[in-house]
Amino acid sequence: MKLKDLEVKISAKVEEVKNLVADGKIEDAKKAKQELKDLQEQYDLLKDLEEDKKKDMKDKGNPLVDDQEKKDNVKKFANAARMGFRNMMTEGTPAGGGYTVPEDINTRIQELRDAKFSLRSLVTVENVKTNKGSRTYKTRSTQTGFAKVGEGGKIGKKGGPRFSRIDYNIEKYGGYFAVTDELLEDSDANIVSTLTKWIADESRVTDNNLILGVLKTKKAVAMTSLDDIKKAKNVTLGSAYNSKIVTNDDGFQWLDTLKDENGRYLLQPNPTDPTQYRIAGCEVKVVPNADLPTVDKVPFIVGELKEAVTVFDRNKTTIKASDVAATTDLNAFEEDLTLFRAIVREDVKIKDEKAYVYLELDQTV
Repeated sequence: MKLKDLEVKISAKVEEVKNLVADGKIEDAKKAKQELKDLQEQYDLLKDLEEDKKKDMKDKGNPLVDDQEKKDNVKKFANAARMGFRNMMTEGTPAGGGYTVPEDINTRIQELRDAKFSLRSLVTVENVKTNKGSRTYKTRSTQTGFAKVGEGGKIGKKGGPRFSRIDYNIEKYGGYFAVTDELLEDSDANIVSTLTKWIADESRVTDNNLILGVLKTKKAVAMTSLDDIKKAKNVTLGSAYNSKIVTNDDGFQWLDTLKDENGRYLLQPNPTDPTQYRIAGCEVKVVPNADLPTVDKVPFIVGELKEAVTVFDRNKTTIKASDVAATTDLNAFEEDLTLFRAIVREDVKIKDEKAYVYLELDQTV
């Protein structure tokens, strides 16, 4: 029997069990559930044999295996979506149920997440494999040099390097959305595309919110002119940091209208890359207002954010689905919908609070 035939039988058996339960035929439902388990065991055994065969081919250097594996993963993911991710337990998946997104689909989610503006590109991202952990960093400190020692004199004690410790604790973030049966009946590509795009963009916005959340824990400094940016760069931060200016569309508009005494605009494009701009000796990074909103005052973050912030990424996405679940606004069973819930796991920490200055410009200036 082919895997595809078994997938069809498993899907039909799932519906049979649900219908029997709905009709109150509990004993018949139990028998059907046992048959479902038997079908699943057959599927797993055949799947294992197929995977072993693919591994042997891959070890022998077959160039078509990788592409075929990706196609199989797309199909498997789409079929799992149609089946509500039931009976798709994999190693590492919580016993409560769920579906760990295949590696190549997960990679696509990460790529789509970065397709729009992601603050991840400005900070340090560390992939971790545990839910909790610690990191030790050498802190920046001012050294005073050795003191002069006379003949026979005592050598004074000097302070050594200092270290700070950051603990991370991976949290889960998730949400749900509803899809119609028409989508689930559509092609594998459309199902995968819809799910991955939604998860990717929600993940990106989650990242941005968390990163901005920790950056805003530092007290904002009021600014009225470009001189305040220069002071933050030259004095507060100094040459120890490779400072950049991060602002939103409103901030870019303000920078783009600044002129010198001769009426020449101060913001200049990089000759080698016209999409990059510099002012006051700093590269300017523009974040859309949707991702870095102006709330009363325009934000300007000056500094080296890769030194300031670390994202600890568990790099694990899981999905659960139900066609009988209900939320405050939706009832999947009544409305003939399937509700999908996606979860990502990460933590964001300030690594060096001295590596940036958070400035705010009053819009009336």
